[in-house]
Amino acid sequence: MISVSRPHQLLDSGIYVNLQEILGLNLHVKCEGFNFAGSIKLRTARRLIEHAQLNGDLRPDSVLVESSSGNLGVALAMVAASTGLRFLCVTDPRCTTLNLGLMRALGADVVVVDEAEPNGGFLAARKERVRQMCAADPHYLWLDQYTNPGNCLAHYEATAPVIAKHFPELDVLFVGTGTGGTATGCARYFKHNGSGVRVIAVDTVGSVNFGGAPGLRRIPGLGASQPMPLVEPALYTGVELVAEEDTVRMCRTLARHGLLLGGSSGTVVQGARKWLSHNDPQQELTAVAIAPDLGERYIDTVYDDNWLADNYPGVG
Repeated sequence: MISVSRPHQLLDSGIYVNLQEILGLNLHVKCEGFNFAGSIKLRTARRLIEHAQLNGDLRPDSVLVESSSGNLGVALAMVAASTGLRFLCVTDPRCTTLNLGLMRALGADVVVVDEAEPNGGFLAARKERVRQMCAADPHYLWLDQYTNPGNCLAHYEATAPVIAKHFPELDVLFVGTGTGGTATGCARYFKHNGSGVRVIAVDTVGSVNFGGAPGLRRIPGLGASQPMPLVEPALYTGVELVAEEDTVRMCRTLARHGLLLGGSSGTVVQGARKWLSHNDPQQELTAVAIAPDLGERYIDTVYDDNWLADNYPGVG
């Protein structure tokens, strides 16, 4: 039995799904959506706030502020509500209706930036709005997931050790890459422990994280329109890029088997499938993929037929 006093104290459910029967793939998916924030971002949110507390930056009258396209905003709103803090999220039109509603239901204030920057897209526009707000009001405290070392530490201290405990013979780990916090934190852990585990970073086509050309991305979560300081390519064994069309196909394939995963999760699973098909055709490796979220927050996008017809008409 698991018993907690505050919702933010529940971090890990220890639930993995073996995709052998569903996809014929020797891959275990670590499902991170079974907490009160609904995603792996709960780990990040907790560690970012703890970092501010330890540094003495968090005052009784502080208002936490962060730029997020969705899941981290929900996680920070939940932790703030659970710990009696105030939180404001700066997001953009890609944030789903459900995530907007969840943040507001949890008591957060939400600002939607509706114009992208010519260079840097909505990410740059969100960050600039946060800078302006913090400059105008000293009560605002920007947690800054993009450069905050707590982002990596959250996964170095919690995510990677849990996976290592459950899979002591782990050969390869697939991790989605947005800010780079999860991938870098996990890669550092396995490197420092000399385990030989290969960490494969999975990113989306249109992201600039690994030197690719910027492009339109409709699914929030992974990828970035500006280089992310926490992304450390030298730590990763390889990189797999996934087109959003293939993300949608994977999500919908899994859903037809009863497994409703989020867009970020579909991207990671598809990236793992690509890498394993080329590097482990005999299915001899022990492989795990981190699924950052579940699928209910994508009902009005990835799983909506009208959205699909408008944005990816060639995907059935």
